[in-house]
Amino acid sequence: MCGRFTLHSRLNLLLQQFAIEAAPELTPRYNIAPTQEVPVIRKTNATRELVPLKWGLVPFWAEDPKIGSRMINARGETVASKPSFRNAFKSRRCLVPANGYFEWQRRGSHKQPFYIRMEDERPFAMAGLWEKWHIDQADSIETFTIITTESNSVTHDIHDRMPVILSPEAYEAWLDPEFAGKEALESLLRPYDSDEMVAEPVSTLVNSPRNDDAECIRIVTAPED
Repeated sequence: MCGRFTLHSRLNLLLQQFAIEAAPELTPRYNIAPTQEVPVIRKTNATRELVPLKWGLVPFWAEDPKIGSRMINARGETVASKPSFRNAFKSRRCLVPANGYFEWQRRGSHKQPFYIRMEDERPFAMAGLWEKWHIDQADSIETFTIITTESNSVTHDIHDRMPVILSPEAYEAWLDPEFAGKEALESLLRPYDSDEMVAEPVSTLVNSPRNDDAECIRIVTAPED
């Protein structure tokens, strides 16, 4: 799964890497958690935009938006057919920019958090889906989920799942709401190249979503209480 991640690159780098024309200034985030608002990239009117959406997808047909807290991830193997996600998969796909994400490995009675990122520390894009849920005719909530797949060789000893990380060559097809090539889209939902990634043990400060600064990605050499 993917339950915490970071986004702390400078805005001008994100605009350049993801071909976005403009966006409001972002606050560096080192411990993004479910139900929080997160910058997400989507395509509307042929333009890529960076917009804040709530993490935890609420299907348009849901009776209660609280269901979103259980929809932070969608399995790549079933996302195209599962009722909660299949409509969004057809035409409401998005990119979730990140600098890295966290997973926890059990070591006896202790769970050690690991920070997983690109070896060169560049930001990357996780495959996501977004939805709009209407409270009433005048008000709505926009939410998203992150798609996961099986882990690669860097992460499989830590967790059996990882977020789908897309290559830049896949961005345009993934974001295009008019592109309906189901098999082509599903072929993108695979583990990312392990040769480009690293996983490092970090401070247990990340365990609490109240902590959100660079100390959350501080590398440690021994377990912390």
